[in-house]
Amino acid sequence: MKNRFFKPRKCECKANMSVTFFDRLCFSHVASLICFPVCGTAPLNNRIVGGEDAPPGSWPWQVSLQRPGGHVCGGSLINREWVVSAAHCFSSTSTSGWQVSLGRQNLQGTNPNEVSRTVARIILHPNYDSDSSDNDIALLRFSSPVMFTDYIRPVCLAASDSVFNNGTDSWVTGWGAVNEGVSLPFPQTLQEVEVPVLGNRQCNCLNGVGTVTDNMICAGVLAGGKDSCQGDSGGPMVSKQGSVWVQSGIVSFGFGCARPNLPGVYSRVSRYQSWINSFISSDKPGFVQFSSSGPDADSKKKKVGKEKHCTLLN
Repeated sequence: MKNRFFKPRKCECKANMSVTFFDRLCFSHVASLICFPVCGTAPLNNRIVGGEDAPPGSWPWQVSLQRPGGHVCGGSLINREWVVSAAHCFSSTSTSGWQVSLGRQNLQGTNPNEVSRTVARIILHPNYDSDSSDNDIALLRFSSPVMFTDYIRPVCLAASDSVFNNGTDSWVTGWGAVNEGVSLPFPQTLQEVEVPVLGNRQCNCLNGVGTVTDNMICAGVLAGGKDSCQGDSGGPMVSKQGSVWVQSGIVSFGFGCARPNLPGVYSRVSRYQSWINSFISSDKPGFVQFSSSGPDADSKKKKVGKEKHCTLLN
């Protein structure tokens, strides 16, 4: 909004609980104050159903984590200085060689909206278990803040009391393989796929009892054919609530890619609100309580005993 009568400035805006934590762009004009929520908004995303190539700017929080040699993992921007990703993307907390690319559409060729930052700090969850993939979450801090644009914006994060019931419509994005062992073809355009949430109890049965913990969330179609894959790790799974996109999961692991009856497994973002906030003292990420309709597929009224009983659940 380029108008000499409006002067952009940062501000704190009073709002109801659903938007209290949003970052804002604010404009003062005489005695009025107009506040625009930034977290979870994608001005260039007007899609209802998905294709494969994501149009430029559709997912402005998506980042590429790179080392010399190219793209390693995905991640999502959560404020001007921090990115959330997966712990398994990192062999240590050394920042040497790491770079974050924001506003990027293709891994190859030109990206006019791209901004890059070096990494000043990598924080891995202290209880990350590489064997089970439990607590597969990491935080990265930039060497300097970024400015928000239509192509670079933070995602909202699922607050601790969020509920993602069975069938909740979700989108996963990334530059990973398009099939097992099949790399994304030139120019390696950011991909999007629409998948429903699958309840933890059913997901546990399908992937193997004990595989899926309360710190995880699953998504996929039982027929197969839609999934994240190698190279998508650390990237976001998001759902839309009203006009706001909320990140529910972080791409973590799966058995193969898009195989029937083997849904993908993601780190459950809502379990880490306190942990994330403990490292970010100012410009807090936007945590939003997400709720979805339908039966709670993760209800613990029924216990999974033996694997042979799994088909009776959900």
